Amino acid sequence: QVQLVESGGGLAQAGDSLRLSCAASGRTFSSAAMGWFRRAPGKEREFVAAIGWSGSSLDVADSVVGRFTISRDNAKNTMYLHMNSLKHEDTAVYYCAARTTYFGGTVYLRPDEYTTWGQGTQVTVSS
Repeated sequence: QVQLVESGGGLAQAGDSLRLSCAASGRTFSSAAMGWFRRAPGKEREFVAAIGWSGSSLDVADSVVGRFTISRDNAKNTMYLHMNSLKHEDTAVYYCAARTTYFGGTVYLRPDEYTTWGQGTQVTVSS
């Protein structure tokens, strides 16, 4: 079973960049599809980005395309979310999620498709 810990959140100004990390423990990270989700105050949890365990397949939400990039380093058991050109509306708690899968090229976009979640890291962007 994978356990996840997010880090890298904090306070930023509009236009700044941040990099979130999701460190995973457990031997199944390299066969786990991963994703980032966020929950803004008063809103539902929403998909941000996802990556297959092989790293060759990924997807990002329309709201962040061109600004956010997802990546992973299986040797370090870590996934990243590179956030550029931050906007006030990116303010949210960001969660990483994982699920094991046989298919290295498959990405998962719905929260209910994931079995393991981190505790979240707060990102606050001032306008």
